[in-house]
Amino acid sequence: MSNFTKFPKVEVGSDYTAVTGWENISQVILKRIAESTWNRNIVAVEYYQGVLEEETTAKLVSLLDPQLVILSKSCMFPEERIRELVYPDVTDDRIFGRMTKLEIEDYFDNDKVNEARARIRSVENGLVLVIGSGASYVAGKFDMLIYADMARWEIQLRMRQHLVDNLGVNNRAIDDWSILYKQGYFVDWRVCDRLKKKLMEKWDYVLDTNDRNNPKMVAGKAVLAGLTQTLTRPFSVVPFFDPGPWGGQWMKEHLGLDPAVDNYAWCFNCVPEENSLLLKFGETIIEIPSIDLVFYDPTKLLGEDIFRRFGEEFPIRFDYLDTFDGGNLSLQVHPLTEYIREKFGVTYTQDESYYMMDAGPGAVVYLGLKEGVNPSAMISELEDAQEKGTYFDADTHVGKWPVKKHDHFLIPAGTVHCSGKNSMVLEISATPYIFTFKLWDWGRLGLDGRPRPINIEHGKNVIQWNRTTSWTRENLVNRIEAVAAGDGWREERTGLHEFEFIETRRHWFTKPVLHNTGGTVNVLNLVEGDEAMVESPKDKFTPFVIHYAETFIVPAAVGEYTIRPYGKSEGKECATIKAYVRGKS
Repeated sequence: MSNFTKFPKVEVGSDYTAVTGWENISQVILKRIAESTWNRNIVAVEYYQGVLEEETTAKLVSLLDPQLVILSKSCMFPEERIRELVYPDVTDDRIFGRMTKLEIEDYFDNDKVNEARARIRSVENGLVLVIGSGASYVAGKFDMLIYADMARWEIQLRMRQHLVDNLGVNNRAIDDWSILYKQGYFVDWRVCDRLKKKLMEKWDYVLDTNDRNNPKMVAGKAVLAGLTQTLTRPFSVVPFFDPGPWGGQWMKEHLGLDPAVDNYAWCFNCVPEENSLLLKFGETIIEIPSIDLVFYDPTKLLGEDIFRRFGEEFPIRFDYLDTFDGGNLSLQVHPLTEYIREKFGVTYTQDESYYMMDAGPGAVVYLGLKEGVNPSAMISELEDAQEKGTYFDADTHVGKWPVKKHDHFLIPAGTVHCSGKNSMVLEISATPYIFTFKLWDWGRLGLDGRPRPINIEHGKNVIQWNRTTSWTRENLVNRIEAVAAGDGWREERTGLHEFEFIETRRHWFTKPVLHNTGGTVNVLNLVEGDEAMVESPKDKFTPFVIHYAETFIVPAAVGEYTIRPYGKSEGKECATIKAYVRGKS
């Protein structure tokens, strides 16, 4: 039976009390108002995009019985103007847009905002409730700020169910939910995050409505205390599992997932921009986006050098790709840094690697191009496959490498690649994670019954045609070398390529092995062994147990930590793979 932790939590302690249910939430708010010395109380309830607006607003208005209600969206520009405003960043492309520079105030009509503020000032006694996305901006000044945060994966699930709109428009009914996701990724979440960063220190309460049937609320200072505590210790974010057209069966067996689900293609187990962080207050668990931790104190989490290079972004991503009894991933390529910056407004690209957690008979990785490949012929055949439905023979053009467990394949941007079937890949990569230019999808449909978007035009602009078999063998296949050894342990460098900014080190150990963050965030996965214990040599944090295939993060501020076999693994050899950002030479 799997001991994989599906809902890792940070125990904040019992100093703070969280409440559950709308009745209890409203009582806390009303008690706080009753204790104030003001005749008029202005309460701003700020929504992150993805909150169920109508449902949440109706509950709060009904229970709080305000003297005046201002819906922030009533002060926004008309929909048509907002669509024009965001169009340069949303574009007509089904998948790709451009990272917006918009701020929340760009959505609002100044005349309407001034009128709303005048209405607020006209109330002499009682509660004024300003509610919705941008509520804090519309209110201008407020006596209490309640921040309704949202987990990114829950937002996506709601988009798939057509439950939520994009910021400032009514578009939930769009048939293709990926259009909503694209606008969320390139526009809404950037706008909401810029506002969130300004408000975090002002939070009176944080409202968690990720479970619509079990809303929760806790003091803002409690969440900040939880974030502070998380920065002092190893921790894991909540993994998210998703099916796909090529998905496999390995994770069901090894990670204890629902066997009734057709397949699991992905496990996003360290993508702080999209994963959640669970903070436990007594018996109540509050779910927040793990990106909040980056916003709160990027220096302690990332380290000063990484913060200067990447800003408030977490640059390392771990995820799983399961193709056991499934199919090949799409044949693909990722943009070069200059291309992603010019076309999409992103400052660094999706360099990556495939670490093989497991491989079945006949498993392969497609990587690099064949010697003597003809670029024009290959692109022509790809275009024919896309436009005429012919079959693209990948084996004619693309290198094909047999794989086994613990192999490591390096994939700098511009390299044509994909994992074949019957593999379990731990993908270690830079964080920009949607910039995959699919070249060929093996003639299949997506789970929605539609062809998945193919991006040959983008792809042909970034393919590095000189990365042929000899170059790939020398540079990208199992570049593993011994680095150091000690009593009961040995360390190997496994990548990544010099074109990529991530370094990976594998440690094999039967006894404790000492690590040091070196002032930069570390991301690790237990790739061999049932379980291991992560400890502080100076007892600076509570010992942290990890299980096979679990990913965990060690903040830069932690410094020294040790990892040793634990439980069923005592006396046996374990292994971790560790990723960190290389220092600039």
